[in-house]
Amino acid sequence: MSIKELEKKPLPFDGLHEECGVFGMYDFDGGDVASTIYYGLFALQHRGQESCGIAVSDTNGPMGRVQSYKDMGLVNEVFTPEILEELKGDIGVGHVRYSTAGASTRENAQPLVLNYVKGTLALAHNGNLINANELRHDLEYTGAIFQTTIDSEVIAYHIARERLNAKTAEEAVKRAVKKLKGAFSLVVASPRKLIGARDPFGFKPLCIGKRDNAYILTSETCALETIGAEFVRDVRPGEVVTISPEGGIQSDMSLAIAPEKEARCIFEYIYFARPDSHIDGVSVYGSRIKAGKFLAMDSPVDADLVVGVPESGNAAALGYSMESGIPYGTAFVKNSYVGRTFIKPKQSSRESSVRVKLNVLKEAVAGKRVIMIDDSIVRGTTSDRIVKMLRDAGATEVHVRISSPPFLWPCYFGTDIPEREQLIAYNRSIDEIRDIIGADSLGYLAVERLEELSEGLPICKGCFNGKYPLEPPKEDIRGSYEK
Repeated sequence: MSIKELEKKPLPFDGLHEECGVFGMYDFDGGDVASTIYYGLFALQHRGQESCGIAVSDTNGPMGRVQSYKDMGLVNEVFTPEILEELKGDIGVGHVRYSTAGASTRENAQPLVLNYVKGTLALAHNGNLINANELRHDLEYTGAIFQTTIDSEVIAYHIARERLNAKTAEEAVKRAVKKLKGAFSLVVASPRKLIGARDPFGFKPLCIGKRDNAYILTSETCALETIGAEFVRDVRPGEVVTISPEGGIQSDMSLAIAPEKEARCIFEYIYFARPDSHIDGVSVYGSRIKAGKFLAMDSPVDADLVVGVPESGNAAALGYSMESGIPYGTAFVKNSYVGRTFIKPKQSSRESSVRVKLNVLKEAVAGKRVIMIDDSIVRGTTSDRIVKMLRDAGATEVHVRISSPPFLWPCYFGTDIPEREQLIAYNRSIDEIRDIIGADSLGYLAVERLEELSEGLPICKGCFNGKYPLEPPKEDIRGSYEK
């Protein structure tokens, strides 16, 4: 997909989007895992709403037989009880997707299932590789034929190729991931093992859970809670874990780098992850409360009410209220039934896509000076509408506070941040942005505060300061980049 095509791609709600969520399960007692994977994906739906899929196999059945089903749409739209009933197997992987690399088509849905000389692999990937084009070209020149345009297929091919000379599936995964540059959290189901891998920087989360005699690998701890599993531990940055009845959880840290060089995506804490999740031991909810408190300390303003833009703005708004003493309230009603697939109103239509998703409680804001907390401003096209909605509902003043710093650079590691020219903060002062969105005042979270949100864990701040943990690519699977 070219950058021009990306620019045309609608970004409903002008928000940020994560690439995807992964979920893998292996029941050592031989029970079917598809329905549990379904509920796990349901808990991860916030990480991607374009497509989803499940692939399972029976470790006691015919070697190499994988059953899978995937399609465009939400988890509860794609899977029916009848489909889940057909997916028989005690080991499997699932995936929910929002595309940052590769078009939104059924072919690009995951998990990917590979049948090759040594058997089968089912793979689910969260992240974005910066050397995907290079790896893809190497494979194409040796005869590989690709069925998708996603970098996840590049990973699957390399694992399959390494498996030809490796003694075990986990050895093949280790060799393959050493070639990868960028962000990846992988869950791979081989015929007899569940394997997880996290990139050395730890960009994307991955954790291990256990329920009875079954083990789980998933993007967020909230998925473990949903299925009644206990949290075992996080997969560490640079770690490859292999789960099997014979070996339990086996760890390989050969990919690991110095802890201070790690670079978790700070937006897991600010926006992407569900507030009831913990990532690398840090509470997402706690991080958002802190962000709000920091905004109140660093950008105070006299007002009557603090409100959050649902959902990720709510906790930050509560934090602002706790620190400032200004009452916290609910100003917005969100239509929970509007997914990514809803038909956007035409430009000529009076229906606003923002108003379809969000409405203001007039009784809550009329005659009041309102502080509105949101997680980010990307293009600004949504912020100005929400500010106007508050004013139309009778707010006398609208002060906007953002629980992240201004976006100044694109992201190359799996967050859908557009090119610099499309970012409202690019080449504009805070006052200019405030005028564009129509607010009485505007304040952002200071970059210096970010490490406090992750409780000191090393993070990536590239989209704010242009300093990336890895050299950005000149081009990736989406097309060429221009600075």
